[in-house]
Amino acid sequence: MTLAFVFPGQGAQTIGMGKALAEAYPAAQAVFDEVDEALGEKLSNLIWDGDIADLTLTQNAQPALMATSMAAMCALETEGVSVSKAAFVAGHSLGEYSALAAAGALSIADTARLLRTRGQAMQSAVPVGQGAMAAVLGLDLEAVRAVAELAAQGEVCQAANDNDPTQVVVSGSRAAVERAAEIAKEKGAKRAVMLPVSAPFHCALMQPAAEVMAEALASVEIKAPAVPLVANVRAEAISDPDLIRQLLVEQVTGSVRWRESVQFMAAQGVTETWEIGAGKALSGMIRKIDRAIVGKAVGTPEDVQKALQAES
Repeated sequence: MTLAFVFPGQGAQTIGMGKALAEAYPAAQAVFDEVDEALGEKLSNLIWDGDIADLTLTQNAQPALMATSMAAMCALETEGVSVSKAAFVAGHSLGEYSALAAAGALSIADTARLLRTRGQAMQSAVPVGQGAMAAVLGLDLEAVRAVAELAAQGEVCQAANDNDPTQVVVSGSRAAVERAAEIAKEKGAKRAVMLPVSAPFHCALMQPAAEVMAEALASVEIKAPAVPLVANVRAEAISDPDLIRQLLVEQVTGSVRWRESVQFMAAQGVTETWEIGAGKALSGMIRKIDRAIVGKAVGTPEDVQKALQAES
């Protein structure tokens, strides 16, 4: 078995995530404490007992999901499973930061602050209501790119997330994305669903946020990760800290090439993925990309024990 650790992105957040891990593992509690201290606020209170609308705000969801992923990672480490057990780490959008923290390239405190900055910058890049995203189901990447080009009509409309063979997300100006949803259905898409997001992520409209992140990342220490990162915008493994820094900036406006990233890992011999943190969305995508890969979710103490038992 060749294993990869994968880390979820926005949309996986739920109230209460990571609480059982913190109660069961002091190392997991320490992660939430460190994130709270880095941000100068009790984000853990919001995660465990707050309102889902507040948690879903991009500036909160991003560090919260990272904290939950790192709590699960620290629980695994307590049980003797280190990141070096994996051949690769990879994350979906903000999950790339969680992957880098897990692999020791970024400190937890720096990652929390970067994700707070990233969330705020992405939210403020486009006035609320002017941008949108839609999931197109049943058309492949090339077909969706063609749809986006037709729909743009002088506005921004791009394929933002190539999630799996059945789902590509478009992002851009609201009117253009709405046109894309209609055109996609005319072109044979099973569905085209407007997503409940607060900004149009991973498209050219995010350029102001990319500039903010370039400045933020310039002042943060990035080390070579303990295992290679399969980067969103390249869909290949990287370890060089300067390249990691560059691609984290490119990722803000670039497409999340998740389908190709999973195909890359499969070609390198990966046969199992552990989804570290909240939810099971990535495991579902991976199953659609390559049925030969076994996906496991590791987000609760029970999940940790099941993963350990499967290894023994």
